[in-house]
Amino acid sequence: MNEAAKIIFLGTPGFAVDSLDILVQNAFRVIAVVTAPDQPTGRGQKMQSSPVKEYAIQHGIKVLQPIKLKDTSFINELTALHADLFIVVAFRMLPEIVWKMPPMGTFNLHASLLPNYRGAAPINHAIINGETETGLTTFFLKQEIDTGEIIFQEKMPIFPDETAGELHDRMKIAGAKLVLKTTEAILNGNINTVEQGMLTNPGTILKPAPKIFREDCRIDWTKSTDEIYDKIRGLSPYPAAFTYFIPPSGDSHLVKIYKTIKSAKHEGEKPSVLHTDGKSGLSVTTADGTIQILEIQQAGKRTMKIDEFLRGFRINSDWMVG
Repeated sequence: MNEAAKIIFLGTPGFAVDSLDILVQNAFRVIAVVTAPDQPTGRGQKMQSSPVKEYAIQHGIKVLQPIKLKDTSFINELTALHADLFIVVAFRMLPEIVWKMPPMGTFNLHASLLPNYRGAAPINHAIINGETETGLTTFFLKQEIDTGEIIFQEKMPIFPDETAGELHDRMKIAGAKLVLKTTEAILNGNINTVEQGMLTNPGTILKPAPKIFREDCRIDWTKSTDEIYDKIRGLSPYPAAFTYFIPPSGDSHLVKIYKTIKSAKHEGEKPSVLHTDGKSGLSVTTADGTIQILEIQQAGKRTMKIDEFLRGFRINSDWMVG
């Protein structure tokens, strides 16, 4: 292994920290990280560093936080570091002048089995679509996003009741191991890449994983039970599926739903009918069944179990959902 090879790590959220840590713990020469600028958060708008920056500071690693990735001063600083390899985990799209810089290339960890689920939200979309299997891919960057030559892939099951948050936590651990494996292979000169087009049959329609916006998170109760159930767990805990509870007066109360179970439909009822005993149970009918709500959050409140929610929120079966 080329232990003297200089690595720059590019990433921002907690998902990326495990991959950075496994490189540091295995004595790879990470000379700098590139991460997002500090952001104001909370009511006091206190500046918050990214998890990757916090880790880097704790371990004495140089931190770069460019606002614009094509900024001349950033490019000059990056060039002056003379890195051999760039590793990207959960970072924004890089311009060609950046990813072409290191002689050993730039590789990315992606949370899907490419070429399926290219895009910003592969974990969410795989669960929303009811997939039972997903995986991780490392690949060399090229101009078109998530299209480069594949280095390694690892399949992972999606469990029937698993949420996006739970899958995320499993994937960040498995992903770190795959980053380590990929880094070792590249530095040893022991890789055989595969074009993504070789992994699909002609005419195959690929499934995308675009960024999720607020309007994508609203529950349509006229859909099937499975579709609604998968959407809720695919958006839990973030950005979270939501609906409105509407009393006879016509006011509306936005609620986010995090955990549910499926059950049979009330005989002869249409979708969107709300049922509750006002104490420990609340359910909504769908096109072909019923969704029982287990964890919920009212706007401005914390997440609650349904019995706790019902103790403080007066609702009955005269209300509607929408």
